[in-house]
Amino acid sequence: MKKLLLLTVLAVSGLANVQAQEIQFGAKAGLNFASITGDHTGGIEVVTAFNFGVLAEISLTEKFSFQPELMYSGQGYDFEDDTVALGYFNMPLMGKYYLIKGLSVEAGPQIGFLLSAKNDKTDVKDAFNTVDFGVNFGLGYKLDNGLNFGARYNLGLSDINNVDGSLYKNKNGVFQVTIGYFFF
Repeated sequence: MKKLLLLTVLAVSGLANVQAQEIQFGAKAGLNFASITGDHTGGIEVVTAFNFGVLAEISLTEKFSFQPELMYSGQGYDFEDDTVALGYFNMPLMGKYYLIKGLSVEAGPQIGFLLSAKNDKTDVKDAFNTVDFGVNFGLGYKLDNGLNFGARYNLGLSDINNVDGSLYKNKNGVFQVTIGYFFF
């Protein structure tokens, strides 16, 4: 938590020198292929859900950018045809390094807030922690016209279970593919 806060403070303080013309705003949406990792996850299957949100890309140098995002992310898992659907409000703070024009590698921390948790239309939100920390790794490609594509993996770092005395420790794992557009 302290490292995430330090990274955020450093990133925001570095933005003080950024000029307005070096910031692009956009939106993106895509598919999640989500599951959980950890204890007793044999038989756990992937669920497919949506993600969507807004983002800004702030150029710090010719090759390096900072990309904060505000995203809704449908996550969860399936066990023996019993789906647990988790809905998160995620805030990734991505660093982007452009390998060549348009193609970037991305990495950064993420904090997520649980909005909903349902198991066969039954509210099970109390069984899950309300805050989830993770780290993202991915690739992106941005065209000159603002259209962009991304593939990313979110590796959960915190236990999502909120059951007293539970021996199980489970973390989110989400592979995302997105398409987006920078407006200006």
